[in-house]
Amino acid sequence: MLRVLMVLVPLALSIYAFIDCISTDEKEIRYIPKPLWAILVLLFPLVGSISWLLVGKDRTPRRAAGGRPGGWVAPDDNPEFLKSLKEEKSSKESGPESESEEPPGDKVDERLLEDWEADLRRREEELKRRQRDEDGGKD
Repeated sequence: MLRVLMVLVPLALSIYAFIDCISTDEKEIRYIPKPLWAILVLLFPLVGSISWLLVGKDRTPRRAAGGRPGGWVAPDDNPEFLKSLKEEKSSKESGPESESEEPPGDKVDERLLEDWEADLRRREEELKRRQRDEDGGKD
């Protein structure tokens, strides 16, 4: 079992290092060009893999674009969100008559609902007629 591990661990390490090397952006690679790192990892699996993992790739964390390090702002701290809340509140307070107005989509929805109800009534009547015809035909 130990012999198998002595073969599999370096093999897995070299496969991981090679894939990491070829999938890394050119801007994040240090010291030598990307193709040379890939060749180094393939020709010298153990030494090349370890050297790639230790010094080949720039592993410093990158900051998000913009001035703030976090990037996300809670809604109660976001001035744009607070402004939109104030505008929404003022529009509701200034126009109580606007609440009675129906949005244009409501009329379309009502018309669709009426059509569906009419279709449902028609189908129910048709089903009742069929049942009466079947009951009348059997007697």
